[in-house]
Amino acid sequence: MPKFFIKTENLKENEEIWITGSDVNHIKNVLRKKIDDKINICNSDTQANYECIIKYIEENKIICKIINETKSMSESSLNITIFQGLPKSDKMELIIQKSTELGVKTIVPVITKRTVVKLKDKDKQNKVDRWRKIAEVAAKQSGRDIIPTIENIINIADIKFENYDKVLVLYENEEKLSIKDEIAQLKNNDKEELNIGIVIGPEGGFAESEIEQLKLNQNVSVITLGKRILRTETVALVVSGILMYELGDLN
Repeated sequence: MPKFFIKTENLKENEEIWITGSDVNHIKNVLRKKIDDKINICNSDTQANYECIIKYIEENKIICKIINETKSMSESSLNITIFQGLPKSDKMELIIQKSTELGVKTIVPVITKRTVVKLKDKDKQNKVDRWRKIAEVAAKQSGRDIIPTIENIINIADIKFENYDKVLVLYENEEKLSIKDEIAQLKNNDKEELNIGIVIGPEGGFAESEIEQLKLNQNVSVITLGKRILRTETVALVVSGILMYELGDLN
């Protein structure tokens, strides 16, 4: 059954939900839904899910009646934020789409010393808007109860790490500390929710000076994934999948 996202402001009296915006056209003209058809609606503010029946179809809104409410069942207690060095071409779109499917909560595009992509200020917002739409579509397709947050593009020096229980920096020249070592430590944490950051470089990797600067943060660990070097668009998916399996809801 199709799922659509709303905000709390779309909840009305008499157990009604008003759907507005681009979803109206999708419901009417793509899915060709009719009066009394059922749809799933999720409040992205609270993660509450509603099974609804369409009661009225108007030009700019669709009014639905709630017939059943359930709590979120698809979100993990593991809060993963990916700080992704901007890759070339459309690789960022793939990273956002697949990371959303895996359960990542936040993605932050990052400019590093070896970032090849050069975006003018006027183009940055267009890129971010497109990435947010990709995250929304992927969230609907994968049955998420939230749409992951896609932050504005920042410089690597502007990353704030203090709100994370652990930040993992993936570095191809690290030879000792592995993701296995860090997971073993994280499993001893008794917090109900873990906040983990993953920092990934662009195609050219990190400059050594960037790694040294990142190491100055107390909760940052520079780690290796093993003997093989992965492409930047592969790293986010591999690390997110491993963490979800070991610490999230896939175990």
